[in-house]
Amino acid sequence: MKSLDDDQAQDIVSIPLEGKSNIADHMVIAEGRSTRQVASMAQKLAERVKQAGGEARIEGLANADWVLIDAGDVIIHLFRPEVRSFYNLERMWAVGEEDASESEAAEA
Repeated sequence: MKSLDDDQAQDIVSIPLEGKSNIADHMVIAEGRSTRQVASMAQKLAERVKQAGGEARIEGLANADWVLIDAGDVIIHLFRPEVRSFYNLERMWAVGEEDASESEAAEA
């Protein structure tokens, strides 16, 4: 998240996935102002992950509307603002949390 902040990413959100999904422990969502900024942030972040001894796979770099970086335990989604609002990943994960909270309240 510090790397994204250093690269002037906007609206950085971290969503804990532990116990909710087996794809990763955390999901980070952020946006850049343009495809050029999104691509640059993705390349820098992947390089920083590799320098730290990790592995990073990148998808979507050619168009850079939505770039996914799979860093193992952390999945990073970088969007242009319009694309982020269209897919609205935060809402998808928040809906699951609300449903779980409602179920727990009903059982109590």
